[in-house]
Amino acid sequence: MTDRRLAVQAWESLFRAQHEVFEDLRTDFEGAELSQAEYDVLLTVTRSRGMTARLRDVTGNMLISQPSVSRLVERMAARGLLTKCADPDDGRGALVTATEAGAVAFRRIASMHATSIADRMARLDDTELAQLQALTAKLRDQR
Repeated sequence: MTDRRLAVQAWESLFRAQHEVFEDLRTDFEGAELSQAEYDVLLTVTRSRGMTARLRDVTGNMLISQPSVSRLVERMAARGLLTKCADPDDGRGALVTATEAGAVAFRRIASMHATSIADRMARLDDTELAQLQALTAKLRDQR
């Protein structure tokens, strides 16, 4: 049986660490050509085959509501960062594709952002990073 007090303390520590790291990394997007939310959309889309993802998959990777993601995607399409079309395999769904301009903007920020992440995470050695990855994956498992 898990020690309830220890579980709560661990949760609070994880939550506070995530918040502090997130706040540190948020500065990467101050004055950048993409907001952090736009970067997150392009992260999902550019990592997908053909730089195309279902809108529901983009929404599933975001921490904002589906209507907010839809509005964000519409604004990004208007800026020429994405295109959006009906999903031919699912008439109710939509496909989102990164344009060349969107992919270039993403890559430009991704390199700098990855450096910031690596610098912040350098407080942990490789063994600790692997443990952290395994532990957070275990916490995310819904089975």
